[in-house]
Amino acid sequence: MLNSELETLVETSDEWIYARTGIKQRHIAREDETTSEMAYEAAIHAIEMAQVQFDSIELVIVATSTPDLIFPGTACLVQKKLKLRNGAAAFDVQAVCSGFIYAISIADQYIKSGTTKRALVIGADMNSRILDWRDRTTCVLFGDGAGAVILDRGDAPGIYKTRLCADGSYSDYLQVPSGVSKPTGDPFIRMRGNEVFKFAVNAMDEIVDETLADTELARSDIDWLVPHQANRRIIAATVKKLGLSMDKVILTVAEHGNTSAASIPLAMDVGIRDGRIKQGDIMLLEAVGGGFTWGSALIRY
Repeated sequence: MLNSELETLVETSDEWIYARTGIKQRHIAREDETTSEMAYEAAIHAIEMAQVQFDSIELVIVATSTPDLIFPGTACLVQKKLKLRNGAAAFDVQAVCSGFIYAISIADQYIKSGTTKRALVIGADMNSRILDWRDRTTCVLFGDGAGAVILDRGDAPGIYKTRLCADGSYSDYLQVPSGVSKPTGDPFIRMRGNEVFKFAVNAMDEIVDETLADTELARSDIDWLVPHQANRRIIAATVKKLGLSMDKVILTVAEHGNTSAASIPLAMDVGIRDGRIKQGDIMLLEAVGGGFTWGSALIRY
């Protein structure tokens, strides 16, 4: 969906949206499409790219805030679609836009503990289902999507370190007010934009040094910053505070909008497939999501 198409729904314009967010378009799922279907397609692409056997996957984690059903979990539905019959564990993680970081951190612990040899981690969200298309402060920002990675046990460091944080005192800054045990009648994303912006920039600046600590790596060693694709202005402000160059940032927000848990794996996929991210490059992934939750991962590709 192009920005110009939103002009027929709310009082906005392509110029207004792009100037404030850096977004040119977003993808909206079909009415008959589900989050598990998007997650399954992303999983297939990841498995094919990694050239691994389906039955070698021992763990499936799906990061999502928009599951198909209350239960079973979306990860179980993906496991079913993949026809995994080897007893692979499967569960969902809900940390909103930080969900993918949380999910790969969990998978990393399973692998490093020796519990799991190979994990499939997916970030998938269908934000269009929880958007108020009359609210221009939110409906112009979000899109639907899914991305996935395969994590393997190996000799060389893949994931150096992950850092996960949360602070529930900010819960009303970015939320969907209605739920199962609290049916308020407002099932849409509500956001206090200015407050979210300020928090995100500060949190991302602080977490970088926390992530690099005890790794013998410095900011100058980071080849690529792969941030949550929420808003170009947030990313640019974060990059400036970090003292990095925008040339070292994988930026896909213009094409995808904010796809929540899917945004980082989608950006990684773009950077790898177009040849910018190369074998051996060090990536810093980072995200802030409703909750607030936030986190980062330092990875060698």
